[in-house]
Amino acid sequence: MNLLKAASTVSLLTLASRVTGLAREWVVATQFGASAWTDAFNVAFRIPNLLRRLFAEGAFSQAFVPLLGEVKAREGDAATRSLVDSVASVLAAALLLTVVLGVAGAPALVWLMASGLAELDEAVLMTRLMFPYIGFMALVALAAGVLNTYRHFATPAATPVLLNLCVIAAAVVAGPHMGALGLHPIYALCLGVMVGGLLQLALQFPALRRVGMVPRLALGPAGLKRAWAHPGVRRVLQQMAPAVLGVSVAQLSLLINTLIASYQGPGAISWLTYADRLMEFPTALLGVALSVVLLPQLSAAQAQGQAQRYTDLLDWGLRLVVLLALPSALALLLFAQPLVAVLFHYGAFTDTDVSRTQGALMGYGIGLVGLIAVKILAPGFYARQDIRTPVRIAVVVLLLTQLLNAALVPFFGVAGLALSIGLAAMVNAGWLLWGLHQCGAWRPSPGWGVYLLKVGVACALLGSVLVLGAGSLDWLALQAQPALRIAWLALVLLAAGGVYLAALAALGIRRSAFSRSG
Repeated sequence: MNLLKAASTVSLLTLASRVTGLAREWVVATQFGASAWTDAFNVAFRIPNLLRRLFAEGAFSQAFVPLLGEVKAREGDAATRSLVDSVASVLAAALLLTVVLGVAGAPALVWLMASGLAELDEAVLMTRLMFPYIGFMALVALAAGVLNTYRHFATPAATPVLLNLCVIAAAVVAGPHMGALGLHPIYALCLGVMVGGLLQLALQFPALRRVGMVPRLALGPAGLKRAWAHPGVRRVLQQMAPAVLGVSVAQLSLLINTLIASYQGPGAISWLTYADRLMEFPTALLGVALSVVLLPQLSAAQAQGQAQRYTDLLDWGLRLVVLLALPSALALLLFAQPLVAVLFHYGAFTDTDVSRTQGALMGYGIGLVGLIAVKILAPGFYARQDIRTPVRIAVVVLLLTQLLNAALVPFFGVAGLALSIGLAAMVNAGWLLWGLHQCGAWRPSPGWGVYLLKVGVACALLGSVLVLGAGSLDWLALQAQPALRIAWLALVLLAAGGVYLAALAALGIRRSAFSRSG
């Protein structure tokens, strides 16, 4: 398998997901703006998402995927099937209990996350309506781990599109009818989330059937006892313990930032959410796509004792991060206002909302390279089944983030929250890179200095085009002329991208240098 082609496939499908995600946020922004109601929805949706990232896509995937890759490489499909069945049975039982507890404990969860909300009671109700979403997504994460191990990357990468389309459809179709039920129109978004989660789970089954890995659940007492006794389940749980701590550090940082934002006034959580959506666009296209492709490959290389292949894979991923994340970071920093204005400055989204979201986006831009690099570097440890080292680093980074919040938020408000995350991510990435080098997992290939110089020159040219483009128009004044604003945005971004690619070609950096067989 060509790894660049696999990563490109995941990136293209992730692009579709992020484009529809931006469309989803555009619908929310234009219909509801940045208000106490959107803050309430964002908090309510963030709670199951936080738990999903903590226990499903986070700790569970980090513990399950390397073990699955090892079992498949060493013991074959029969042992892999047994592991999948047992893990799925235990996971399903745990999810059922989690959903029941979450619905009952919604008031406490909302208060802990955003006690400063103006619409606290509404956030509690929306949390209860959407909490079962975590059950759907945890099972989707299990399916994604299996499919990625079998090098079927397309279905997991395309899955999030369904959520975005369902939320958009619910807002447009069901939103106007919520009043007849005595509910605010924003409750239609909750309906869209639940339908989207169900469809995402349903999409996994045809792909799992093709690889012969549809889980056979054993939910009775005897079946659960057998599943619990499976040695693979015990190993996953043992690996999850430090992984939960590691992922919870990042999610605790998000929780604290949400709590701080809830006291910055109505709309603050929404400004941060809109900026986060734009930041996640390059993060998902680059970091997530590379992580999805690399983790199974790194796990297989580790299991087979291929040390040189291991370091080559990491080096390949890091070079791609530099090549693609640096220009993306410049775009968020130098072209923030045009991006926010063109995407969200319509309907209920005001000039003030643009300004506040722009500041948060620039804060994320400063740390974008670190945010993306962490998604490559942390799997370098996970594939070695070393989860403790990233955890220790993450704990220190969490403390650093809060010190930065204390220093920056009083001066910059919501933008200070994003800047704290960005700066801390750069420290996190640098520390992880140093750790991989110290343990011998990553040895830089020759030519890194010259490579960085060439990319730096190309980025300087790209940045010049972005600065010129950002200052060429009054992007806010053109709110009534969206077609002209969109055309200018496309023109500037195409020109900047063209200049960057031409500079890379002139400096001798070719696409063929990144083609790898997996």
